[in-house]
Amino acid sequence: MKETPPEPFLFPGGPANVCWRRSAKARRVSLRIDATNGQVVVTLPLRGGRAAGMALLTDNAAWVAARLAELPEKTRFAAGESVMIDGEPHPIEPRPDARGGAWIGDGKLVVTGAPEFLARRVHDFLRVEARRRFAAQALAKAQTAGLTARRVTVKDTRTRWGSCSPDGVLMFCWRLVMAPPFVQDYVVAHEVAHLRHMNHGPSFWALTDELSPHRTRAVAWLHEDGPRLLRAG
Repeated sequence: MKETPPEPFLFPGGPANVCWRRSAKARRVSLRIDATNGQVVVTLPLRGGRAAGMALLTDNAAWVAARLAELPEKTRFAAGESVMIDGEPHPIEPRPDARGGAWIGDGKLVVTGAPEFLARRVHDFLRVEARRRFAAQALAKAQTAGLTARRVTVKDTRTRWGSCSPDGVLMFCWRLVMAPPFVQDYVVAHEVAHLRHMNHGPSFWALTDELSPHRTRAVAWLHEDGPRLLRAG
């Protein structure tokens, strides 16, 4: 996938950056909101003209402006801020003279080391914690269902909370570690169920519900509060 540097575009609600991408997988021109960066992404087929993308962008300018206006405020991983872990805010407590990386203690996220490395250490802690938790949960649920996950990975995905490849590799967005435990439980169950059913048919949903009782509540939470996770960091 080829991507150009973001370009400014004036929408009804004000200016915003537009990122142009060309993808061999794209069959038509499409656009979406990248909540993480607060920018618009226009995807073109390899042979698609930029004019078609500009027309789509212009025709949907009001929709884009409305979606951008709905984005939660960006939150930073910085001293004096809080980071969500398991759906609960944890104040970030810098300890520049200490060692040991980062850890949770007394409802806070303690971060050691030089101030210029604080944001990166918070990010690294959350990513490692997500990998540890989701791997354990996925392997336990897979064993319950008589299934085998070949590997569990975490990434910073923008359009999906998890995925399951045909060869049994499970992937989860590390940002889910910031969501409540019932949301994490459902997403893990959803992807584990794909180890048996690579579709969203009745059998898939039946297995998902066997592995987690939280589907309805979790889907509602992700729809309402999921964008906040993408705006953190």
